[in-house]
Amino acid sequence: MHEVGMMQSILDSAVERAIQEGAHHINGVHMRVGAASGVVPDSLEFAFEVAKKGTIAENAWLQTELVPVVCYCANCDLEFQPVDLLYECPQCHQPNCELRQGKEFELAFLDVS
Repeated sequence: MHEVGMMQSILDSAVERAIQEGAHHINGVHMRVGAASGVVPDSLEFAFEVAKKGTIAENAWLQTELVPVVCYCANCDLEFQPVDLLYECPQCHQPNCELRQGKEFELAFLDVS
């Protein structure tokens, strides 16, 4: 489960930044996770529970915002949400259009005190 390592890295950075800013507690963590990122939200929640133990985020909540996949077809100048993993333009059927959104895995903000 690669989510544990990823969450540990995110949480380590969050704790370091919170301490640098003078915070004593991280109350909440808001993540943005793309639908095409390969990250499983339930596994991410489990990883968060493991990673936060013994840190200033021990009592923190995790909020995960799921970011949908958005593609772009240069032939049609069309942005669209694909219906499957082929990312085919619904208008001209061009396969493998540009992925513009949906690969995110980022810390959006922290709630600290």
